[in-house]
Amino acid sequence: MPITNTADHFGSVSKTFHWLTALGIIVLMPLGLIANGMPYETSEQLADKAWMFSLHKTVGVAVFFVALARIVWAISQPKPGLLHPDRKIETLAAETVHWLLYGSLVVVPLSGWIHHAATTGFAPIWWPFGQNLPLVPKSEIAASIFGGAHFVLTKVLALSLLLHIAGALKHHVIDKDATLRRMWFGASAAPKTTGTHNHAMPVAAALTFWAIALSVGGAFGAYAPHETPGTAIALEEVQSDWQVQDGTLSIKVTQFGSEVTGTFADWTAAINFDEKIDDGLAGSVKVAISIGSLTLGSVTSQALGPDFFNANDFPTASFEADIIAVVDGYEAQGTLTIKDQSMPLTLPFGLSVNDEGAWMTGTATLDRRNFRIGDNMADESSLEFAVKVKVELMATRATEED
Repeated sequence: MPITNTADHFGSVSKTFHWLTALGIIVLMPLGLIANGMPYETSEQLADKAWMFSLHKTVGVAVFFVALARIVWAISQPKPGLLHPDRKIETLAAETVHWLLYGSLVVVPLSGWIHHAATTGFAPIWWPFGQNLPLVPKSEIAASIFGGAHFVLTKVLALSLLLHIAGALKHHVIDKDATLRRMWFGASAAPKTTGTHNHAMPVAAALTFWAIALSVGGAFGAYAPHETPGTAIALEEVQSDWQVQDGTLSIKVTQFGSEVTGTFADWTAAINFDEKIDDGLAGSVKVAISIGSLTLGSVTSQALGPDFFNANDFPTASFEADIIAVVDGYEAQGTLTIKDQSMPLTLPFGLSVNDEGAWMTGTATLDRRNFRIGDNMADESSLEFAVKVKVELMATRATEED
């Protein structure tokens, strides 16, 4: 059996690519369906779900590179002619489905890969080259768009695959021609072919079909950010000696060995502080946090759910502390309350003050178990106990107008 194609036969390389790709699709689709349907209420269930998604993603990346290699090989080879060039409509339909398949084998895994790279957390790809992609930012908007595109395009792939299989069976069982035989291994008595392939119309038809499918997905909201189970409470502005002008309140958790960073979009801080005091009590701070404003990569919905922050029942958290000047900086010594669980917390922070304002950066580490967060995950196999908190803000001294 020749390695390369001829005018009448597919070579062994083309056949190998064809059936290897088919095997990848047959494995990928059930993996995705099973992974999506698996529960994640306990640590063991979440670990199993993540393992299944990691397998799905890893196989998907492999299929992507196989598809690229297959396309490069196909471009370099002559394509055996048409067995039934007189059947114009049937030939156009078959060629369109072929282009849908070729394109889907690239855009389906690529859209899933971009979605993975744009978000953080949950189910890494098993390979040593990192989880990010060049030019793909960590963005919830990008993750939502490409996640929705992946969902829509998988349906196009499934439909084109079914049509491809139906066409092959029709040729083999009803027409009893050599269409299927000449793609199988071994020698086959394929007749001489005469027709040539017209690529323009099938490509245009395939592009039109993708455009329609993506538009329908958009009409049904496939690209919108996923809704979270908690509604963010809008916090009222507070007045104090120092007014926060800009800042970030973030947390960092470790899931399956990978760090996932999240931020609270809405929080307030009432700060009373005298920078002239360099020893002992120098002021106080009261912080209010809208729990529903948290974004935590791909696990945002899970984090706001009843087993974790439970944003519906406990929409806010608070931190009230004294500001103490110590030898090497400052400490906010007080009480943090999350889910009605109050625990003492000391937040060391650095501070820089000048005529324009004050800049502070502080970090602390919490134990999620103290606040009944993730009680269903009693060990660290999927989610570590330690949660890192980081606060960065810029504040200006209040004026009489304030």
